[in-house]
Amino acid sequence: MESPQSGSRGAEALKHVVPGSSISVKYHPLFGPHDDLLLLELDEKLLPDVLHERVVLRGQPDEDAVLCTQSKTYAMKFVGTSNSVLLIPPANHSEFCENPQNNDSNKEEEKVVAPVIKVVSGNIELVEAAPRLDKLKSFLLEKTYNFEEYDVENLEDNQESTIGLYSWNDLVDNIQASDEELRSGLQALSAVEINGYWRLVDGSYMDMILGMLLKNSVLNDWSLNALNEDEVVSTLVSDGFPGVLARHCLCTYGTKVNEGMPGCAWKLDEKRVCIHFAREILKGGKRKLESFMDEWRQKVPDEMQPTVNLLEGEVLIERVGVETWIRAFSVASLPSNPAERFTILFRERTKWEWKDLQPYVRDLKIPGLSSEGLLLKYTRRTQPSPDAEPIFSAR
Repeated sequence: MESPQSGSRGAEALKHVVPGSSISVKYHPLFGPHDDLLLLELDEKLLPDVLHERVVLRGQPDEDAVLCTQSKTYAMKFVGTSNSVLLIPPANHSEFCENPQNNDSNKEEEKVVAPVIKVVSGNIELVEAAPRLDKLKSFLLEKTYNFEEYDVENLEDNQESTIGLYSWNDLVDNIQASDEELRSGLQALSAVEINGYWRLVDGSYMDMILGMLLKNSVLNDWSLNALNEDEVVSTLVSDGFPGVLARHCLCTYGTKVNEGMPGCAWKLDEKRVCIHFAREILKGGKRKLESFMDEWRQKVPDEMQPTVNLLEGEVLIERVGVETWIRAFSVASLPSNPAERFTILFRERTKWEWKDLQPYVRDLKIPGLSSEGLLLKYTRRTQPSPDAEPIFSAR
């Protein structure tokens, strides 16, 4: 082990300190609070991202900042310490470089001295957190895209007002989530990029496009399990719909069946199509279950079989006397914050059976907390008998 080098100053002097030995310290000429200097404690797996500048801090002035990598979000928590932690800058750091004229000209130059620039009272810890995506939907709902905006001859050059519209950079600046989590959030909301702005398409407009696609499938004898993308888009464009939304319709209600092969084909997803028509029917309010099922069967394509099981997390079914009613209650409309989510759920119903509650909580992903932990924290479970279904109420 090397011994301390005579005259070493700054953080470099600490590299050569032998265990069990000591080193002299003194106040740096610029000693002070230096609130702009903070210690950040990192997990080893995050070190490469930080060293290669692949992390970013996100948050508005009125929000607690988060640190984001390309794929994850971390809450930042200040943790105080009872020990005195001394911050010693590098000797060659220009900002904190000592002026030799201020030093004694005696033997101090020969001593190993570490100048302390700041006494640190704690450090910042990173805790993996769920992305804060609730603002994303509210932003995109400010101005949904509808058929009145579409200029058939000049969609790409449409100079519409940008008030209430958000580009990718706008979303990155406002949403506390990693890039990957933000893209997943946009996909979950069925958002589409139009003219450089991310938009939600008005439900009635999407209903028109999907309805026209299904009519054309009958007229042209298309199989809903093998829709040719080029043919579908070309036909919908000739019917007056923009090509970008024709493709968006396929992405929203279908899945690719020959990805990577020439002549892209799509298969309409039974669940997504059935949910779409159920939502359209229930926009008018609650319905008697029998009446709803009759209309639902009439609206969906003949190849599809609408069943109530497809509507988990989309509707609530309630018995009133001898009648059974159904009404819209979508998990997509609920906040991602667990405390807020459970508050709304128990405002809707004071008691939930597990089979009814599960669709509304299974999407909650809180790092470090299991689904059982969430239920334990926010609910009270009762079970009248060993054979009975557990009942959950507010804690």
